[in-house]
Amino acid sequence: MKTDDYSDNIVLIESLRDGDEKAYTYLIDTYHHKLCVYANSLVKNIYSAEDIVQNVFIKVWEQRARLKSDHAIKSFLYKLAYNEFIDLYRKNQSLFSLEKTYHDALNSVVLEDDSESFQRVLKVVNKEIESLPPKCKEVFVLSKKEGLTNIEIAEHLDVSIKTVEAQITKAFSILRSSLEERVKSTLFLLFGKKKKLRLN
Repeated sequence: MKTDDYSDNIVLIESLRDGDEKAYTYLIDTYHHKLCVYANSLVKNIYSAEDIVQNVFIKVWEQRARLKSDHAIKSFLYKLAYNEFIDLYRKNQSLFSLEKTYHDALNSVVLEDDSESFQRVLKVVNKEIESLPPKCKEVFVLSKKEGLTNIEIAEHLDVSIKTVEAQITKAFSILRSSLEERVKSTLFLLFGKKKKLRLN
């Protein structure tokens, strides 16, 4: 069987069920990076994200005999990653209902059409960020993508902290009004906390 055949969902799953190590290697090569991006968007820690993904692939191999050929392997992988995240979260702190709501929202966006849907959402968000007024965009990017504090931004741009806060508030207001409902939850989760994120 040629490696290219593994791009067929049924062929890939049946090969995995048969213990085909080449199929397993193909699975890892194809989805490792995408799953790391997804896991990191949840746990906000690349090392923890890599641990989650490693556990996902271990479980896939351990559970390969139970895989069903009529189920999308991508959805299965993302669901495993999400469940691993929930387990990790519960070990470290209580799962507050509000935070779970937004994690579930992001999860549903991804699982709706797997990784392609998530990438489309990110493109929509990035496009809207690019359309922000120049000063508003500059402050928002420094804060939410570069991870600078409001004080650091104020010093960098030689403006007051209140100006920085006002620009960030304005940016969120513009983005919320221009994005679809299902994208707003993703926006909140991606930029709701002070984190440096790479969305390209």
